[in-house]
Amino acid sequence: MANVNAPNGFTYFGRMDGGSPTMGNTTRKILSTYNVAIGFGDPVISVASGYIQRATASTVQIAGMFYGCSYLNTAVGRVVWSPFWPGTAQGSDATAYINSDPQSLFLVQTLSTAVVFADIDANINFAIGEPSTVTGISTTSIDQSTIATTDTLPFRVVGLYSDYETASGAVNGTDNASAYNRIIVAPNFWDRRSLVGIV
Repeated sequence: MANVNAPNGFTYFGRMDGGSPTMGNTTRKILSTYNVAIGFGDPVISVASGYIQRATASTVQIAGMFYGCSYLNTAVGRVVWSPFWPGTAQGSDATAYINSDPQSLFLVQTLSTAVVFADIDANINFAIGEPSTVTGISTTSIDQSTIATTDTLPFRVVGLYSDYETASGAVNGTDNASAYNRIIVAPNFWDRRSLVGIV
């Protein structure tokens, strides 16, 4: 059964075996005038000003995964919680909630060509997508064409979704012989896994 092309960013999938079972989201700040939308499930980076921004598809150190924010919405005159950053000026810097846990695992759709069993333990980059204007959900995917041993690639392939879910019925992403399959990745070049500082 062919996979459906329906990327939704990086979905939290669990933690690596052997790690402490405690985790939580880290709070960071988004500059009130930052004009790029950040979707629920998008990777974000730390910038020299101390804020975070949506990551671009490059070998850049990742701060974590964006899972919502709160900010003063001047249109309604109160602080609101949102699953996404709208990318328009707001009345205050936003408090962002990111998963920065270096032991986390994430489920993500491939950009086009399937990632296969032989790709496990390789490093890989992502292809950033514009968040849905309706739901704010990320449309970012993982880019199979970037697979390499390069240590500055942000993710490590650790498994295929088909290892956890059967291919029967309408399950999306378990056909590893066709495009848009889903895989499990772990943080590789991340703030909390690296000694490289941000200046």
